[in-house]
Amino acid sequence: MRMLALAALAAGLCLVGPGRAAAEEAFVTNQLSDDLMVVDLGNLRSIATIPIGGKPAGVAVSADGRFAYVTSPDAKAVTVVDAAARQVAGRIEVGGGPLGIAVAPDGKSVYVADWYAAAVRLIDAASRSVTASIAVGASPSGLAVTPDGKLLLSADRDDDVIDIAEGREVARVPVGMRPYAVALAQGRGFVTDQYGGTVSVFDLASLKPIKRINVGDYPEGINATADGKRVVVACWESNVLDVIDAAELKVISEIKTGDGPRAFGAFLRRTE
Repeated sequence: MRMLALAALAAGLCLVGPGRAAAEEAFVTNQLSDDLMVVDLGNLRSIATIPIGGKPAGVAVSADGRFAYVTSPDAKAVTVVDAAARQVAGRIEVGGGPLGIAVAPDGKSVYVADWYAAAVRLIDAASRSVTASIAVGASPSGLAVTPDGKLLLSADRDDDVIDIAEGREVARVPVGMRPYAVALAQGRGFVTDQYGGTVSVFDLASLKPIKRINVGDYPEGINATADGKRVVVACWESNVLDVIDAAELKVISEIKTGDGPRAFGAFLRRTE
């Protein structure tokens, strides 16, 4: 697995450290049931289901927690969800095949990967309209914006990905079959292995493998909680969210979802 594929996806996820535990929610795209499920991670239960349509896949919650942006490849659109009200607040036609999505730290811009056009669409969050198109590599999927908002990273599946600082590949980390997405917690990287039904864990300093954790079938989206204590994994074929203890490296809870959960992106929201 190419190291920047990890970095590109991880930058848009939670880079976490120690701190007080906070209430969090997971916004999970259920692609086959055409909806977005909101899960209370404190009580480990679903608290809302929001119809989306268009086979929702990608999701990104804004840094302030106000909105969740959801891509629907079949509808060629992005749905804006009011995260607190649990209802659709708008819909943006973007065309093509929208997949990965990321929100700028200031919440003013939303970036959408167009799988078919080898481009990233720029959405103005205030006007909820596409204002620009940025050419990238073939089949862009995961997107992330660096914390300072200055760099947009695109994981282009059918092109090579390189280190953004040095302009070169820096390392390869052995993981399971078909690595898909990554989260960082406790000084470790957690990678979903789609075909392996596992999460591969490696040390961030040495890049050495630590363990593979058995999860549900076809794990896709993955995110770390803000306190770094748990890692949440969406398992497409098992229709569950698996919750991993990031220190003990084992599954501690399982939550039923809708059909075909993907949660591809930064899908966790702090509520306090």
